[in-house]
Amino acid sequence: MKVLPTALPEIKLIVPRTIRDDRGFFVETYNRSKLREVAGIGADFVQDNHSSSEQAGVVRGLHFQIEPCAQDKLVRVVRGSICDVVVDIRVGSSCYGHHVSVVLSAENQTQLWVPKGFAHGFCTLEPGTEVVYKVTAHYDAGCDKGLAWDDPDLNIDWPVAAPAALLSDKDRTHPRLRDLPAYFYYESA
Repeated sequence: MKVLPTALPEIKLIVPRTIRDDRGFFVETYNRSKLREVAGIGADFVQDNHSSSEQAGVVRGLHFQIEPCAQDKLVRVVRGSICDVVVDIRVGSSCYGHHVSVVLSAENQTQLWVPKGFAHGFCTLEPGTEVVYKVTAHYDAGCDKGLAWDDPDLNIDWPVAAPAALLSDKDRTHPRLRDLPAYFYYESA
């Protein structure tokens, strides 16, 4: 397992070791002790989620849950590819409102670590894309929140134009960052 940094220090790319041969491949997608040892991530995952998007241009996000059900996430793609985006929404952070955008795919096997205090979303890059992610808290509708995926102040270079994006009705109504309540605060280590 390798850990690669991103422009947001708390967001990490996790590249598991993939063994390939003429039969295909084998990859250990999660190993609690290795994740703790190599990446410093001691997450206690309680739920796995799996989404399927039939078309390219499906946007899911930007989502997060607030306390007491805030979630850390470990995201990976098992089929297809996504442009994965994470935004720092921790008031007081020097990176508040900044984002990281990476491509995750079934081909590259790379995973993305998203801790509490960050909004997360993605856009599918090809039809039939499936995303699987582990979370550290169960889903709670009362704690489910979001941030406008197309907030111009975030300056996210999505791979789909707004009129062509396929979104849920809920994802069309999330507030912009400037209107988002202070759900999370930056705490230095």
